[in-house]
Amino acid sequence: MTEMTALPPSAAAATTVDEPPPQPLSARRWPRRVAGGAAVLALVAGGGTAGGALADHYLTGTAPAAASAPSAATPIRATTTDTLATVAATVSPSVVTVLVDGARESSLGSGVVLAADGLVLTNHHVVTSGGTVSVRLADGRTAPARVVASDTAHDLALVQATGLSGLTPATFAPDGSVAVGDTVLAFGSPLGLAGTVTSGIVSATDRTVDTGTERLTGLLQTDAPINEGNSGGALVDTSGRVIGINVATATAGDSTGSVGVGFAIPSGTVTTVVRQLTARAG
Repeated sequence: MTEMTALPPSAAAATTVDEPPPQPLSARRWPRRVAGGAAVLALVAGGGTAGGALADHYLTGTAPAAASAPSAATPIRATTTDTLATVAATVSPSVVTVLVDGARESSLGSGVVLAADGLVLTNHHVVTSGGTVSVRLADGRTAPARVVASDTAHDLALVQATGLSGLTPATFAPDGSVAVGDTVLAFGSPLGLAGTVTSGIVSATDRTVDTGTERLTGLLQTDAPINEGNSGGALVDTSGRVIGINVATATAGDSTGSVGVGFAIPSGTVTTVVRQLTARAG
């Protein structure tokens, strides 16, 4: 039986459950927590001048001139399966897998490229366990990385990969550009399956979710399938712009699979937090 999610601010107090054993598909883990009522929610993880310049063009909703990501001025309008495929092909190079290898366990999530030199945005809970961080690009290359700044309240973190250049930064949509019913694509590495793209719609906005350690507000809700390992990946509109960062999913009973209720941190919140994080890192 599918358990219904209680998402309003008046939801019952959150509790924490033990993490499940590693999935057969991968030796890595994805932290899981529950939130109020019958809802079972999974957090689906599985230098100064440069930082300031990044914030300037990243927060305007346009990519740097050298990048090939679509901009707000030249949107990709997807109205058919073929054009959705075009959006997927365009955005995929801007989405990476974030790997964390510790002495006793390893975990993974997803990330979104913010700068051509390998600055990546992901969720805080993807990298919170510590360990050696690395980033696997869409083309299969892996680069060592380090966490440069983190915001626990909004569950976002910046990771800097080393030895990289010429990456394609993602373009972010302006705040308030999302409506219920909009078609969206979710990008990431669910269950470690890098380069996965799923589709759906924005099914609600301004949701509040209690994860057990923090309360995330103003979230987008989507029925695009999001699973463990999607944390930190991109939720993208039909113009190829990131409208949110995947952060959590509801599950049914003991299952960890998607039931069509996923959540993303909206781009307006993300851009504000990235301004703060880049200033702190600088």
